[in-house]
Amino acid sequence: MKRVTGIGGVFFYAKDPAALREWYKTHLGIDVQVWGGAAFDWSDESGKPVGGTTAWCISAADSGHFAPGASPFMINYRVADLGALLQALRDEGCQVMDKTDDSEYGKFGWVIDPEGNKVELWEPPAGQ
Repeated sequence: MKRVTGIGGVFFYAKDPAALREWYKTHLGIDVQVWGGAAFDWSDESGKPVGGTTAWCISAADSGHFAPGASPFMINYRVADLGALLQALRDEGCQVMDKTDDSEYGKFGWVIDPEGNKVELWEPPAGQ
């Protein structure tokens, strides 16, 4: 079974998220949206879309979005079959969170790595 197929997103905390988002917008040209982040569409060398997106988002340090993880960041990894991967991780003795989410954006599950980092696993909707 293929496990991770790419990086779907990078999420991190900030003491002052509005100021940090503005810094990234001003100095690095990231098109920060109202929801607090940006979506980078994948393209080939010519700029032609190739069917994928990487999310990037800054959240307030006190938001608790990465709980029970202990880090100020969370990486989202794209996967081909979330259910099968979560079961394999459970079988291997990994700390898989019971909660999953199925939305218009795809299926999501979480595992805690040995360093206490919450890792998000994302199976995009069909065709993405």
